[in-house]
Amino acid sequence: MRAIVAESGTELAWLEVPDVTAGDGEVVIDVTAAGVNRADLLQAAGHYPPPPGASPTIGLEVSGHVSALGPGVHAWSVGQPVCALLAGGGYAERVAVPAGQVMPIPDGVELHEAAGLPEVACTVWSNLGMTAHLAPGQTVLFHGGASGIGTHGIQVAKAMDCLVAVTAGSAEKLEVCRTLGADILINYRDEDFVERITTDTDGRGADVILDLLGASYLDRNIDALAPDGRVVTIGFQGGLKAELNFGKLMAKRAGVISTALRSRPVHGPSGKAAVVDAVVANVWPMIADGRVRPVIGAELPIEEAAKAHRLLESGDVHGKVLLRVRN
Repeated sequence: MRAIVAESGTELAWLEVPDVTAGDGEVVIDVTAAGVNRADLLQAAGHYPPPPGASPTIGLEVSGHVSALGPGVHAWSVGQPVCALLAGGGYAERVAVPAGQVMPIPDGVELHEAAGLPEVACTVWSNLGMTAHLAPGQTVLFHGGASGIGTHGIQVAKAMDCLVAVTAGSAEKLEVCRTLGADILINYRDEDFVERITTDTDGRGADVILDLLGASYLDRNIDALAPDGRVVTIGFQGGLKAELNFGKLMAKRAGVISTALRSRPVHGPSGKAAVVDAVVANVWPMIADGRVRPVIGAELPIEEAAKAHRLLESGDVHGKVLLRVRN
């Protein structure tokens, strides 16, 4: 089979590699499309190695058809259209994945577009629903509202009847967020997001903040929280280390939580299979009835993976970037 191989730094080549087979509890998927994520850029640059035992090939989500079943797999059938959350291996013609990380294609979604769902859906629901326990009527703030996570999260939060605030760096990106249902639109280049979220919630602040920046936003995020609020950090584009003011945190009875998806085990109460089951139960109905839809900003052939990485890194795209492997 063929797969993307990282050569000499960030150079990506579509080359012949050993084929994959289905191990115990696994299925093999003939890949139609793969989603591109910032973790892929880090791995290509040599800064984010895959977890032990995972495929060294880049790629954390795919859609396609089941082509083989490993011993002990009974929930899926050969030829079935699916999408899947991966620990690696997605930039390829075929990938082997634990059966518990495979999902049906939501009603109303094209097969190739479904490749843009597993990572964002599992990230958003595991953090908003399972970790932060976002509830109807609460306020949630997404930093990077026009990103893949942001565009999906806006829709999920609106489907939950929440007030949604976003930050983004341009009027165009904020307009994308508005069309998806965002209520409070904050251009972080021109406005202080703490002042805006405080003013627009009558002084209360955000109950939940989903943050991609990490260190650079930690103190301001706490300022923007409502009493009993939760900051959930899922990225560190703004650095790894920051000073934490426990006085501010305790005064608001607030929490700062950091989570990761790729490094979770397959099984267990917070494992990937549990997250996938929760997403299918809670998010897939939102997609089926039209309240949530995939937001695809660009789609390129798999041979142009390096170009797709440059596009995502540039920030000149909203929603997901996909790589088409086969028609």
